[in-house]
Amino acid sequence: MIALIMAGGTGTRFWPVSRKDKPKQFLKIAGDKSMIQLTVERLNDAVKPSDIYIVTAQSQVDLVREHLPQIPVENIIIEPFGMNTAPCIGLSLAYLAGRIAPSESIVVLPADHVIKDTGLFLESLKLAEQPAAEGYLVTFGIVPDYPATGYGYIEAGDKLAEGIYNVTRFKEKPDLETASAFLKQGNFFWNSGMFFWKYEVIYKAFEQYLPQVTARLEEIRFVWKHQNTRANIVDMYAKMPKLPIDIGIMEKAEKRAVIPVSYGWSDVGSWKALADISPADKQGNNLPAEHIAIDAKNNYIMTDKYVSLIGVENLVVIETQDAILITAKDRSEEVKKVVDTLTAEKKENLL
Repeated sequence: MIALIMAGGTGTRFWPVSRKDKPKQFLKIAGDKSMIQLTVERLNDAVKPSDIYIVTAQSQVDLVREHLPQIPVENIIIEPFGMNTAPCIGLSLAYLAGRIAPSESIVVLPADHVIKDTGLFLESLKLAEQPAAEGYLVTFGIVPDYPATGYGYIEAGDKLAEGIYNVTRFKEKPDLETASAFLKQGNFFWNSGMFFWKYEVIYKAFEQYLPQVTARLEEIRFVWKHQNTRANIVDMYAKMPKLPIDIGIMEKAEKRAVIPVSYGWSDVGSWKALADISPADKQGNNLPAEHIAIDAKNNYIMTDKYVSLIGVENLVVIETQDAILITAKDRSEEVKKVVDTLTAEKKENLL
């Protein structure tokens, strides 16, 4: 089994801690190791370091080498710039062509997710082997424990085998009423963005459903063959459509399977999401060791200073050396707007 870890994101929702020179996947926000280190560590009992590939941005290659010295440098796939998951995965398939057998299994994982039960995670990968061998594109659906409106959903259909179901459809992020209906129906699962498939199956899917991407990939493979894999492919890559793999392929494919899983997963997509999986006191506060809280509930504060809270609820306050973020916890996903504004104002020192 080959593991492909997508690690080129910028983590804008974790500003002001996540910056261009050290984005979210390289931060220790979910333990004593960085997110990408935890992702690779989770695979230790199933995949050798020589079979783990990291696809990342040129600007993050040094960080990958620093955080993952056990990964061979030739296993680092350089994406010229961020596009979306379809171009990212397609580029990786082009890189892997000739390096692995066409029948090889590939598990595709984001670098910045939390999974608390590693044993169940590895069991789900073993379970995916059979449907993948039968030509299915397999995804992992998270069993929902509340009607989330921030995730896409996967509707499971007929049972293919124990713990494996046919995918009826993918649904984009719903409103609360729709999400509540999904939860009651019982066969809808959060789209985790994790996949398992055979190399030859997913490449054929690119040829069938995203021929415009495949054409660019063949151009890139030609350049790599006649120059090297560090050759300039910027112009070719820029012609790729900015599509997620879900829309580009998974929604169109005929043979799709979902494995429902429940192993303490979080995409840690915002400060609120981090707060939800972090230890808290009886009032729901996550605070520095030195603090006082009076009539304060459900706040998440990150600073090295003494904190005093009075009569506030559901706040996120993040302090770094040069910036402070204060937001309502339920609006923490909007931090990206701050980054967009800073970018428009060309305040590079804060990015």
